[in-house]
Amino acid sequence: MSSLDGKRILITRTRRQSSVLAGQLAALGATPIAIPAIEIAPPASYITLDRSLAALDTFDWLLFTSANAVDVFAARRNPSLLPKQIAAIGPATAKAIEALGLRVDLLPPRYVAESFAEALAPHAAGKRMLLIRAEEARDVLPEALTGAHLTIAPAYRNQVPASSIPAVRDLFSAPELYPDAITLTSASTARSLIALLETANLALPRTIALASIGPVTTAAIRELGYSPTIEAEEATIPALIEAIRQHFAST
Repeated sequence: MSSLDGKRILITRTRRQSSVLAGQLAALGATPIAIPAIEIAPPASYITLDRSLAALDTFDWLLFTSANAVDVFAARRNPSLLPKQIAAIGPATAKAIEALGLRVDLLPPRYVAESFAEALAPHAAGKRMLLIRAEEARDVLPEALTGAHLTIAPAYRNQVPASSIPAVRDLFSAPELYPDAITLTSASTARSLIALLETANLALPRTIALASIGPVTTAAIRELGYSPTIEAEEATIPALIEAIRQHFAST
């Protein structure tokens, strides 16, 4: 018997991203409940991104901090213009890049913005770098790469999906329906979950285990006034699932 047998686990990722996590949890006997707390919407403007992509071959480095940014890049790029070097924040982002037939030249030892910035810093001086990211994001990279000529191109923005409001109302309508754990795979997802609950006039029950993918997400959860119960050893989905499994095996 798996330690996750019968455990109800709420997945808050976007609909497109939730299937892998749901499938792996289900394989361990859990009951995944997919209610996205976040969805991807267009930025206020694509002007900076499109101008940068039209001159892609003039940049020394192309930087990605999420697979969502890679998806937008893939949809708007000119395939005849190839980036010189590409850096990705983690393996999921790198996998999305490689699916386009492109090579990732730099991957940090830890899959967080701080480690990404440290890995890029030796390559920054005097280089033209293009950072494709969410419209609202932490400024760890811009603050660290001051020696580079850095262009920040918003590719998308995160928003709370209106369609999830009735779903969370049903889920939290009675204690016997509550999930045993909630997975939080980014700081923006954590913030969006609380915003979603507030929009639905709900509070997050303190009895539910909060499973954080890493220290940045954990910090965001704490800033929101909650304490994460579980934290993955590295910021990957397999590590998050293993941390959840270990938690329930010990309780």
